[in-house]
Amino acid sequence: MLSARELSFSYRRGSPPVIQNWSAEFPEGTTTALVGPSGRGKSTLLYLLGLMLQPSSGEIIVGGTSATRLSDSRKARLRATEFGFVFQDAALDQTRTVLDNVTETALYRGERRSIATERALALLDRFRVNVASDRRPGQVSGGQAQRIALCRALLSNPRILLADEPTGNLDPGTASVVVRALREHASSGATVIIVTHSPEVADSCDRTLQL
Repeated sequence: MLSARELSFSYRRGSPPVIQNWSAEFPEGTTTALVGPSGRGKSTLLYLLGLMLQPSSGEIIVGGTSATRLSDSRKARLRATEFGFVFQDAALDQTRTVLDNVTETALYRGERRSIATERALALLDRFRVNVASDRRPGQVSGGQAQRIALCRALLSNPRILLADEPTGNLDPGTASVVVRALREHASSGATVIIVTHSPEVADSCDRTLQL
């Protein structure tokens, strides 16, 4: 479903590459942990795989087709239809309600608001986000914000789910619920990639790639 071929990336021309000649395949129905020391480029690699950064060289293959040189608009559409993202800082829109943050991508794809809202509320309940859905992100804890971001990522049942430290702000009990949900999503046929510093999260994945 997703693969990288000879991927390299530098933030500035002439600077040392953060990622260099890196290749991997991520089959459907699997969970992969990306691990390594801080500053090694794990989050950068996730953004490259998610078509949010342009590699200096190499290719990202999505569903057997190269996506590296697509236009920005086609990449955006591909991200909206095929990908789900859980960012390390949750990346919620502070001006919108919790519910609107979860349903945003579904509405962008043209889904009916009533259907998206029903699914969003069910996910918020599943992940124990015990806040009123009309609250703003600034009115929730860091752990709640991370779970809201997970709800947003899962809402569209994406074929590829990329998660950057999804359990970093969570207590052990809630973290286990989140990891179980990611594994269940993979078992449905999706590709799940998790950046993590947690040995427990890495051990729960089907495989681990060390950067």
